[in-house]
Amino acid sequence: MTAKNSAFQYCDRLVGDFEKVIKEPILNKSSVYYTGVDLGTAYIVLAVLDENFKPVAGAYRYASVVKDGMVVDYIGAINIVKELKQELEQKLGTELVYAATALPPGTFSLDSGVIKHVIQGAGFEITNILDEPTAANAVLKLKDGAIVDIGGGTTGIAVLKDGKVVYIADEPTGGIHFSLVIAGAYKLSFDEADEYKRDYKNHRELIPVVKPVIEKISSIITRQIADYQVKEIYLVGGTSCFTGIEEIIAKQTNIPTYKPQNPMFVTPLGIALNCTQKSL
Repeated sequence: MTAKNSAFQYCDRLVGDFEKVIKEPILNKSSVYYTGVDLGTAYIVLAVLDENFKPVAGAYRYASVVKDGMVVDYIGAINIVKELKQELEQKLGTELVYAATALPPGTFSLDSGVIKHVIQGAGFEITNILDEPTAANAVLKLKDGAIVDIGGGTTGIAVLKDGKVVYIADEPTGGIHFSLVIAGAYKLSFDEADEYKRDYKNHRELIPVVKPVIEKISSIITRQIADYQVKEIYLVGGTSCFTGIEEIIAKQTNIPTYKPQNPMFVTPLGIALNCTQKSL
């Protein structure tokens, strides 16, 4: 079994199960439900697990309430999380009480209080706040390597050794920058460019346009992991869904680079796996 396959075996199965319950929730009653709330720059995702930490429901919505890992529309963020919460509660026929969330590395002192209030304002009891790459590794279960979470506004990096995070960093550059260069190249509005980017059929055509941004992300990774002997890079986050991004990063960093089948849902599931019944 290759390193890629062994690393993603559990991850791809969990993500696949989650994708199924987004469409058709599992209605068997559970003694408790654990919710992961991922406030991304492009999408807000709620992942619900049962008492055995198995996916039972999920929902997501495109949103622009977060910028560079920071909440810029507090009321909008609360309203969207609340609406998604109510949508899932209606489907499951029960109240969702406990939730965890995550932040890009290095933003805890700046935004953890705001994030906490958003989750509480939506009606949850918040039980955990962790950094996004650490949350992702609850799903990836890596021992060594670098997890790179490429979101809408920032790229977060976590270096792991013997299963423990030994270094984390976060820098601006992500999916928003893809959309900006596409808008400029195609003479589109930002929203039009963003929508065009999200269509997988356009990815191969767009590679020459966004390649400079991917190369910048690669240089960020290279610089941040320079002091560590990283032998493999694993991509998560919505922007990692872009077709071929792992090939360019591998070439630029000279490090084998892999991504799971759907990188977008790895972090929210990892957040949910870290949810407990004890409020912060």
